[in-house]
Amino acid sequence: MTREQAQERILEIGIIPVVRASSPTLALRAAEAVCAGGIPIVEITMTVPGAVDVIAALARSMGHDILIGAGTVCDADTAQRCMDAGAQFVVGPGFDAETVKLVRSKDVLVIPGALTPTEIIAARKAGADMVKIFPCGAVGGAKYITALRGPFPDVPMVPTGGVSLQTAADFIRAGAVALGVGGELVSGSALKSGVTAGITEAARRFVAVVRDARQQLTANT
Repeated sequence: MTREQAQERILEIGIIPVVRASSPTLALRAAEAVCAGGIPIVEITMTVPGAVDVIAALARSMGHDILIGAGTVCDADTAQRCMDAGAQFVVGPGFDAETVKLVRSKDVLVIPGALTPTEIIAARKAGADMVKIFPCGAVGGAKYITALRGPFPDVPMVPTGGVSLQTAADFIRAGAVALGVGGELVSGSALKSGVTAGITEAARRFVAVVRDARQQLTANT
């Protein structure tokens, strides 16, 4: 999948499930659950034990069905290992110019993190395809996205942190192109119990909320 195709899928679905699990088995279980709920996208964070191996396992078992990303990538060396394992997009918690440059050179989608206007400018100049606004919930949530959209109307923003079923529509209406969702979607307790029907149902609900909010925006324009 090309960088453009990966971005198209994220924009189409509008949700990036962020997987933080305590074991490789639970991370794989999370990927299966969100995919079953209509989100064929998963971001495996580097905080998952054996995260690179998890990405490789997903690439082998679900590579044709799911867009696999690497999250919490803080340096270029880690990004390279993730891409070698099969990661089709790379997400950072902050902005690292070397990482963005490397990932772009491999024609892989890169989504560095940023919070301030200065960081957003730096990320875009470096070649970021999209910008993860993190931790968005701690600095105003959807209202912060609205404020950023003023000076940055053409920057594809992916707020992460503070996104829930109750706030998702507000983020979309504020101008977010997609949402990074962690524990509000990928429940740690559900993963540990092995009963993931709740995660699958939450995935369906998030997809519906994003779709409805986008339709409302279209109707009002």
